Amino acid sequence: QVQLVESGGGSVEAGGSLRLSCAASGYINSASAMAWFRQAPGQGREGVAVIYTYDNTWRYAEDVKGRFTISRDSAKNTLFLQMNNLKPEDTALYYCAATWPLPRSPFHPSDYKYWGQGTQVTVSS
Repeated sequence: QVQLVESGGGSVEAGGSLRLSCAASGYINSASAMAWFRQAPGQGREGVAVIYTYDNTWRYAEDVKGRFTISRDSAKNTLFLQMNNLKPEDTALYYCAATWPLPRSPFHPSDYKYWGQGTQVTVSS
């Protein structure tokens, strides 16, 4: 089993920054990919960023490129999402996800087996 616990969400003004963390436990070293998703009220869950653990490469959704950075500390089994220049449209519940084997698509929620409970990010204009 894998457990994922997010933290670091909060309320900021537009242009501000937040750093999300995801503490992983269990058989997390087997994960092929770890990702951040978000879900705004009334909308579907969308991928934000993914990191492939076997080669430490990453992918970003178009609307966060240049503003968000995904990283991980493998020694501490922790995934991070640094979010800069936040916009009101970034407001959502942010989830950490992990899976193995490799997902068919980096941002398909159904390809991920394990999920955290989410942390709320609210950006005011």
